[in-house]
Amino acid sequence: MFEKVLIANRGEIALRVIRACRELGIRTLAIYSEADVDSLHVQLADESICIGAPPSSESYLKIDRIMSAAEVGDVDAIHPGYGFLAENAHFAEVCESCNIHFIGPPARAMRAMGDKNLARQFARKAGVPVTPGSDGVVTEETEALKVAKKVGFPVMIKAVAGGGGRGMRVAHNDASFLPAFHAARMEADKAFGNSDVYIEKLIVNPHHIEFQIVADKHGHVVHLGERDCSIQRRNQKVIEECPSPLMTEGLRKKMGHASVKLAQSVGYQNAGTMEFLVDSSGHFYFMEMNTRIQVEHTITEEVYGCDLVKEQIRIAAGERLSPHVARASPRLHAIQCRINAEDPAKNFQSSPGRIAFYYAPGGRGIRVDSHAYTGYVVPPYYDSLIAKLIAVGASRRSTIDRMRRALDEYYITGIKTTVGFHGAIMRSMEFREGKYDTGFVERLMNSDKFELIATPGRLHE
Repeated sequence: MFEKVLIANRGEIALRVIRACRELGIRTLAIYSEADVDSLHVQLADESICIGAPPSSESYLKIDRIMSAAEVGDVDAIHPGYGFLAENAHFAEVCESCNIHFIGPPARAMRAMGDKNLARQFARKAGVPVTPGSDGVVTEETEALKVAKKVGFPVMIKAVAGGGGRGMRVAHNDASFLPAFHAARMEADKAFGNSDVYIEKLIVNPHHIEFQIVADKHGHVVHLGERDCSIQRRNQKVIEECPSPLMTEGLRKKMGHASVKLAQSVGYQNAGTMEFLVDSSGHFYFMEMNTRIQVEHTITEEVYGCDLVKEQIRIAAGERLSPHVARASPRLHAIQCRINAEDPAKNFQSSPGRIAFYYAPGGRGIRVDSHAYTGYVVPPYYDSLIAKLIAVGASRRSTIDRMRRALDEYYITGIKTTVGFHGAIMRSMEFREGKYDTGFVERLMNSDKFELIATPGRLHE
């Protein structure tokens, strides 16, 4: 097992990795930007090193500075968390060349599945259904428009790199296609340094279902069921639940088998997620693979009784899948709400600043993964996620009721948050009955009955 791990990330995921390492008896080295000097992950790590200015381009994305910190700190391994360099194959290769273990998949598998267009090709070869679309990257206007017309509008223009809803645009007709095509390319280039895009048929209002994959270095690959990530805003996930209210045993078996088969075909190792779209008829289509731990890994942990971050570390150290992971089965229901520093009343405008008062909910079946605290200053440079609130119960209905209660006692003042927005969703009959898809949030917010339910925390702002 490793003696010391550098965490190449920040915020709640860095804190999550620190906790896993401590339970495994591993020392930790936190890196941080000047804006994160007071972050909890810096305070709780065994050691910490500042690597640059606040912008991520000057700190968390600087491979040379991270590797210098790793050398100074004399670490055995690096955990990239999610975002930043987590799916950067070059970073994984640099770690390997410096004799430092990368806690993630091998670079070759990351390259195969990290490029969304290439991943679709591997899926086809493995017999996994994919949405109709271009055979590869499209760069010219005329070629792109020709593909779109052949596929049939509406279409989705998607960046081959990155994720998080960036580099994606929808076109419903010829007139809207070219502006969307150029906007997707420009955003992809700015966000990922790669302007390549491909085109696929837009499946209107599907369910977004993902399967958790765990694979060791000894050829063992398993899936830990599905998560429903259909509650989205601007193609970004807002709420996730496990298991999905859409799922049947037959569909789970088919999708799980396809996920494992695809992972095996590219020699995948460590934790990863296969993402699919499922239409109203129950047909599923491979969309992409995330070659890292997911923000929403928490709900799989609660439902399947495992620790995915610990498992990542064990696998990277060469150990076989833990028996309880290899034989895991679902036992509970879990829902996660992403609590963001945003103002829902102002089109979810970012709300950085000092948290005047912070009180996280507790009680049976409630988990909070957060780096926030009273007095903490939310910086404007990074993702607006400040906490993940997870509710667990014996049934879906009891889990929703528990989440609603937890949201009502979540106190965060000084900044605007999405706590009240999540409370409104928990009270929505459409959500409570499991009758939702990727168009749910837009429909809900356009409804005459929709209002942001004030929680105690919001009343004190």
